Amino acid sequence: MFLTEKLRLVLKSTLAVVSIAACAGATIIYAGVNESGGEFGVFGTPGTGLPGEFGVTYEFINEATVDTWVDTNQINFFRVTMLMERMCPVATGLGSTFNETYFSEYEAAINYITVTKGAYALIDPHNYMRYNDPSDQPDSGSIIGDTTDPKAATTAQFQEFWTELASRFVSNPKVVFGINNEPHDMATSLILENDQAAINGIRSTGATQLILAPGNGFTGGHSWTQVTGENDDPSSEWLFMLVDPLNNTAIDIHEYLDEDFSGTHETCTQPGPSNLAALTSWLQEFNLKAVVSEFGGSNDPTCLELLPQLIQYLSENDVYIGWSAWAAGPFWGTNSACCGTTVGSLEPGQINAEGGPDGYTTVWEAVIQQTINLGDLQRSGTSGLGNSTGTTGTGTTSVTGTSTSTSTAPSATQTLFGQCGGIGWAGATACASGSTCQVLNPYFSQCLT
Repeated sequence: MFLTEKLRLVLKSTLAVVSIAACAGATIIYAGVNESGGEFGVFGTPGTGLPGEFGVTYEFINEATVDTWVDTNQINFFRVTMLMERMCPVATGLGSTFNETYFSEYEAAINYITVTKGAYALIDPHNYMRYNDPSDQPDSGSIIGDTTDPKAATTAQFQEFWTELASRFVSNPKVVFGINNEPHDMATSLILENDQAAINGIRSTGATQLILAPGNGFTGGHSWTQVTGENDDPSSEWLFMLVDPLNNTAIDIHEYLDEDFSGTHETCTQPGPSNLAALTSWLQEFNLKAVVSEFGGSNDPTCLELLPQLIQYLSENDVYIGWSAWAAGPFWGTNSACCGTTVGSLEPGQINAEGGPDGYTTVWEAVIQQTINLGDLQRSGTSGLGNSTGTTGTGTTSVTGTSTSTSTAPSATQTLFGQCGGIGWAGATACASGSTCQVLNPYFSQCLT
């Protein structure tokens, strides 16, 4: 659904809450690493590497190095990549028909992290909100929900995909659902629509776990309040309208520290704290939380200085509840996962292209590990937003900016801007004179003039 400019501005002005000041006692409850490899082996001619061969074309995790991360480094959070064209073959389309072999391989990786090792796993469809051709990511493939592209999967199909996927993990409390990796160069209103469809699908299964919702511009934190792509609206103008009936959705943010925020350069020049300041204010304004699920830097002295500054900033502002660094994974070898060509990956026990220790030793152990307050990390319970101590993660803290739950019964007739309907709403459905009940999404209707 696409809202009018007037309605969007009305919502923004009326749904804002009192800003929350930065909290020195804020808590990071999820800290960990990306496990990249499930999206490997598809670059080149369209169709290359599909469906691929496990252990040859792609692989999700190395169980032995996950052991190292959990037992030695004591992290509690892994973002595990996969590819929607492998999970849902292009021949049958995006939806509920899965490649059961690929799913079982992915499920085994998630279960090893969550069940065997007791950590949390963020499910990551690594698709840039595109589907049908991953041969030249991030640019190839049709934008999901693009009604002008006859080859594009629909928003309804995206919801069907998430309904099926969530139904398969509904009983695993340590799963986190990441809606999609790095949408970009598309209408921000469509990202809102797709995000909301995913949330609706996930919640329809009875799943209560944490959801992470991305924005536009590769979901960059530095550009959250800026126009991105071909004059696409800032993410800040739309994403506050997300509605989760369980109030257990956070914003998914990526942030690199090199000159163009791409994570491809060895030198770090971008200061995280000042670049995230506008995002932080926006999160405070709408009482939202965020997870920085992707960031990184090389072992250049500039990065070894700026990386801990970024992590410290996140830990000092209570709108941030977690982070995961890019990237480890069993298939990187001596190649660099980000940030130049010589640092290597974050996979323990590897070497870099020059034969020296990789980023696990020179970046993670040298600086990142030192920033983690291990005592604050959530070790049990359903994934969620945490509470004042950052240890429970029960999903009871309000997250979505459009939440309107109250402790008192609604009046028989709602005043202007009051909620008047939606799935689960048991209050008044009639609006005061001069306003009408307008459906904003399946979970929320509001009295508006």
